[in-house]
Amino acid sequence: MGDMWSIEERAGAAGMLHASWPATETHPSQRAIAVCRVTGPAVVLGSTQAEGVVDSRRAGAQGIEVVRRRSGGGAVLVMPGDPVWVDAWVPRGDPLWNDDVGRAFDWLGDAWTTALEAVGCEGMSAHRGGYAACTRWSSLVCFGGVGTGEVVTSDGRKVVGVSQRRTRNGAWFHSACVLEWDATELLGVLDLPDAERTSARLGLADAVAGVVDLVGTSDGGVIDGPTMVAALVEALPS
Repeated sequence: MGDMWSIEERAGAAGMLHASWPATETHPSQRAIAVCRVTGPAVVLGSTQAEGVVDSRRAGAQGIEVVRRRSGGGAVLVMPGDPVWVDAWVPRGDPLWNDDVGRAFDWLGDAWTTALEAVGCEGMSAHRGGYAACTRWSSLVCFGGVGTGEVVTSDGRKVVGVSQRRTRNGAWFHSACVLEWDATELLGVLDLPDAERTSARLGLADAVAGVVDLVGTSDGGVIDGPTMVAALVEALPS
């Protein structure tokens, strides 16, 4: 459970949150969870994406920061409340450590699956079959494809995306759980022809599902970030 973990909240610009995580440097042998909240909207590019995939004029006009993470995958739009952004740190040699990069996500995907089921999402599972480009925008938009450890509905819609980077001391995992899915704002700042932007919006609408989209409300209120974080902490392996 969560008592085996150091848990903290981090708030700031997306670039700062991705650049460093002090706790992993000062206490690298301690498992850790960071609940991250951005103070402003940002498009986060994968480590190998060209900056030109974003239309800087459009992003600037909407006050959206463009940053890069050191892990792979496509672009993600992060907002102060959605998606629910949780980082995890696993030291080398820890029982959760896996030398196989492709299987290193297993425990995290399972924890998110349990958390989602706890708030009422049915039929969830962590993908185990390697990367699947389930839409033709998978190389551009993170949620356009599904990788090992990422959590999907029974009909294959992605709910949680994960990525990782490794250092000599351990593995730093990023995970993003969608509450309400709408690709319009992200696609609006990408450098795409209008017709392609429309096609992508329609295609991605069927490829992703948010928690609120799936279960609506909980105890009379909309499921929010703190609800999902509490469920995930409860689901963490000991």
